[in-house]
Amino acid sequence: MITIYHNPRCSKSRGACELIADTYNVANEPVEVVEYLKQPLSVEQLKALNVMLDCPVREMLRDTEAEYKHLGLNSAELSDDQLYEAIEKHPILMQRPIVVRNGRAVIGRPPENVKVLFD
Repeated sequence: MITIYHNPRCSKSRGACELIADTYNVANEPVEVVEYLKQPLSVEQLKALNVMLDCPVREMLRDTEAEYKHLGLNSAELSDDQLYEAIEKHPILMQRPIVVRNGRAVIGRPPENVKVLFD
């Protein structure tokens, strides 16, 4: 199963979906597309996703969004739990797309990053 946390308004997210459909999904694995703006992830789901990404929580954040600045998320004093809660309440803050396959995940910016999940 391949899961894509997707924002259809984002060209990078659309590009990753196309790459998976056209190039990398040669085994025709089932693909679940989750529009995370319509179906926000819980803190628990975000933590599990972060484990698969194997990166600092901050790398899951889009620091170019207005909410990032408005919420003061650049503060180094914020805990990981506070960052997860910010993403849960404001899903626009989550990097996109995030692709999960076989217990591993990558941020598909650029879309070619998803290739590592198929090597």
